[in-house]
Amino acid sequence: MNAARQKLWIAFGAAGLLGAGLAARRMGRTRRTAPAFARERAPSLPQASTRDTLLALLDVFLPNVAKGVIVRRPALVNLSERMEQDRRAVRRMQNLRSKYGDGPLMLRLPLRNQALLFEPAHVRRVLEGSPDPFDPASSEKVAALSHLEPQGVLISRGEDRAVRRRFNEEVLDYRRDVHRLADSFLPVVEQEAAHMLAAARRQDCLDWPAFEEGWARMVRRVTFGAAAADDSELDSLALALRRAANWAFLHPPMRRTRRRFLARIRHYLDLAEPGSLAGLAATIPQDTRTAPEHQVAQWLFAFDPAGMGVFRALALLATHPEQAARAQQEIRAHPDGERRNLPLLRATVLEALRLWPTTPLLLRQTRRETLWEHGVMPARTGILIHTPTFHRDDQRLPYADRYTPELWMRERSAHDWPLIPFSAGPATCPAHHLVPLLGSAMLAALLDGRSFRLQEAQRIDPQRLPGTLDNYALRFAFAG
Repeated sequence: MNAARQKLWIAFGAAGLLGAGLAARRMGRTRRTAPAFARERAPSLPQASTRDTLLALLDVFLPNVAKGVIVRRPALVNLSERMEQDRRAVRRMQNLRSKYGDGPLMLRLPLRNQALLFEPAHVRRVLEGSPDPFDPASSEKVAALSHLEPQGVLISRGEDRAVRRRFNEEVLDYRRDVHRLADSFLPVVEQEAAHMLAAARRQDCLDWPAFEEGWARMVRRVTFGAAAADDSELDSLALALRRAANWAFLHPPMRRTRRRFLARIRHYLDLAEPGSLAGLAATIPQDTRTAPEHQVAQWLFAFDPAGMGVFRALALLATHPEQAARAQQEIRAHPDGERRNLPLLRATVLEALRLWPTTPLLLRQTRRETLWEHGVMPARTGILIHTPTFHRDDQRLPYADRYTPELWMRERSAHDWPLIPFSAGPATCPAHHLVPLLGSAMLAALLDGRSFRLQEAQRIDPQRLPGTLDNYALRFAFAG
């Protein structure tokens, strides 16, 4: 193992792991072994050796913490691409599965019970069993997101969670393929895409800074309306809090910054501009438990990695001429204002999220003992679902390393588990339809009558797509 890389991952990630265990211990959430009656009833789950635990931490957990769980660190994302770190992580998980079986596999840690999942059926059980007995509000997640949204649905429990979940689902139109405000959103996407293209023409390429600026403006307008279009300070406050959240409990709370951030969101919610999510939120029943500004904080946070997925989707089309031609046909068949349903472009956004998940680690925590085929998992065990293992498992998926939009253009079946770019089960991202709607509309607006060529296209081999794709380094030249 490269010594420099190992030191770098350890420097950024080990503190996160140690702190998670300490936090769990302080909160009374760690129990090293199952109670005696449980051990008599069923054996303990298989446990990795000390060496294999260390290798799993170095190859799977620590690199993702180092890259930034809440906000990415561009230098570490670039290093991860060059070192093929995500592919290395998948290989490590495959090796552990080969050695220890289908799992779940307990890691040998001093302060915390932690399990890895290898089987799609186990992933499905955990995600569909949220929030009880598999709690989405794991100790690590609570420590991180408390910096940004201490009353957010992702770290809420009980009736508070139920109330906040209903609010999120209603405003984000969780059950509709096409959001009820699509007619208001699509012109905003078109306008911001035009600004992106103008900036790209001036510098003779479309790069991440130009895309990110336009995407962020679009997000603010969709969320709050025109009043927030130029409110870059809102994003600056969010970024400061997200950087603190990367360090979870190791960073002191930025209470003053958080108050300013949430007050700014509250201001736009009170304005309730028609045609925006804030305007729709004003029509949804609320009570003191709803804490709408905390829910909106999560939307702003989640839209950032969604933009990364859309930019990577553009890279897929720029390096796959046949699918790009099909996309142009789809765009021509849906003029401006009629782009609510773009099946191929939606599928391309979802494929980018499959190939390069923006949430590579899904975390759950058991609320009580659970019985598995091979033994008992103790209460308060952290469960780690490494999404790339299931999206890019070349031992089981013939399309693991290829752009395959057809996966998302047919009826889904049990065999598709677990392709989970937006998680799954009762804790599925409430914006799992809204993000592909906006992302596909953005792709259509950028590609309408033009095409892009990826500079340094050798980075992407269509026959074996890279395990990691650094969105910060992508640059597109106009090709037509």
